[in-house]
Amino acid sequence: MPQITLTPAQRKVHRADAHHLVPVVMVGNDGLSAAVKRETDAALNAHGLIKVRVFSDDRAAREAMYAALADELNAAPIQHIGKMLVLWRPMPEREKVVDEDRMPGPKDVKVLKFSKRGGQRPEVKVLRVLGNQRLTTGGQIKRAKKKPVSVKKRNQSS
Repeated sequence: MPQITLTPAQRKVHRADAHHLVPVVMVGNDGLSAAVKRETDAALNAHGLIKVRVFSDDRAAREAMYAALADELNAAPIQHIGKMLVLWRPMPEREKVVDEDRMPGPKDVKVLKFSKRGGQRPEVKVLRVLGNQRLTTGGQIKRAKKKPVSVKKRNQSS
């Protein structure tokens, strides 16, 4: 698979984004094994931009690993500095599963209760309103009323 080619400006942006990252894959004395490639592929799918630490002192071997990872995993080589390799691959689109039977979840609502004396701070209460409840203007929680259905719609559904 050919590796992704980026412009210098895109590479610069990815280098800046990778600055604070921690290495998620470590390459030990065994070198570039199948397990390392699998973990690197999984990390690229999960994060998109990753750092790989190589514990080898041989710079030529690190360069070969860097090129091999980028080529075999269809990733863009971003940076090779010291024993750290930075790779990027666009993250795959994830499908959102829409559950049509899902009801609305609970909401935490802040209610201010003002005192009868004007100079005091209002009391703040946090109330949890569930999906089948509503909050009245007085700060009380009541069950939600069912919406009235017109006679025509009631006859159509029967």
